Amino acid sequence: MEKIAFKMHLTPGMADTYRQRHDDIWPELTELLRQSGITDYSIFLDEDTHTLFAVLKRTDDNTMAALPKQAVMQRWWTHMADIMRTEPNGEPQVTALPMIFHMD
Repeated sequence: MEKIAFKMHLTPGMADTYRQRHDDIWPELTELLRQSGITDYSIFLDEDTHTLFAVLKRTDDNTMAALPKQAVMQRWWTHMADIMRTEPNGEPQVTALPMIFHMD
């Protein structure tokens, strides 16, 4: 099991919308994430900078690299594109964060 973290950027003033959309996350999306080997997925918000901080665990044999090709993932990105920074293909702009400390 590997733990990874990354950051994304929310459009100012959209925290409530972002939270509501995740409260109503589509069951088929959560199932896809689980099938891809993702568990224990959390997203936090720095309200001062509108930075989203995500951390998740994934299995060693995860298939996260294939997620962008999945139709439900594409639909989710379209659903979220109006409230966060995205790449030209609609994917959220993501910056990987290296781990520099861990206490178990």
